[in-house]
Amino acid sequence: MSDKVAIVTGASQGIGRATAVRLAKDFARLVLVARNKANLAETAKVAEALGAETLVIDSDLAEPAAAQAVVDQALAAFGRIDALLNIAGAVPQIDVFDMTDRQWDDGLALKLHGARRLTIAAWPALKSAKGSVVLMSGNSAVFPKASYAAVGTINAAIVALAKAFSDRGIEDDVQVNSVLPGPVMTGRRRSYLEHWAPSHDMTVEEATAKFPKEAGIARYGEPEEIAELMAFLVSPAARWMTGTTLRMDGGEVKSV
Repeated sequence: MSDKVAIVTGASQGIGRATAVRLAKDFARLVLVARNKANLAETAKVAEALGAETLVIDSDLAEPAAAQAVVDQALAAFGRIDALLNIAGAVPQIDVFDMTDRQWDDGLALKLHGARRLTIAAWPALKSAKGSVVLMSGNSAVFPKASYAAVGTINAAIVALAKAFSDRGIEDDVQVNSVLPGPVMTGRRRSYLEHWAPSHDMTVEEATAKFPKEAGIARYGEPEEIAELMAFLVSPAARWMTGTTLRMDGGEVKSV
């Protein structure tokens, strides 16, 4: 895959950044997309040290025109798109009775519609390259709760969207899958624990141990572990895998 181009959204932090760094080992060129330009530059620096050429695009994919602009810049710089990894999108964990219409709209705009628009915009180039798409969902897609209804609802929609794209991809020779990570220790989750622990008379270490235990898993996952799965899905080894939702969660989901 040394001559190929991948777009990674949400590349400024967390799983997106880990995925971009991992793909730098396989792809010659990376298009790194997120809203935080300074953090994107740090990701690019690490990726370039691993041998990849990078294009940094600070863009808010919640904006309707952003997707086509990203694709246009990627094609102008590198001439092709072989893989698209839709990772951007954080949805607030707010109770179903408390979440406002604006908060619902914001969550949908980036994670669902941003991924939808970017996949559609990139589709002709992906079709030409016989490329791959991955959409990031999450375990809450299969067990939504009142306390985080929007996260579960939007993640379930991502899975359905990936399935729909994969159906068209059979005709167009574009591979599409979705990924459901379990609890991963990202910077965002660490900040949440640092805020949550003192208000519940716990140390951060105690809080960090509490949640995996309640979820029935041994520990939090690491962004780099999810990144390995993402890299596999856009590799030749996974080419016959399409329309599939892959879970990597340390055993959090107990159902068959």
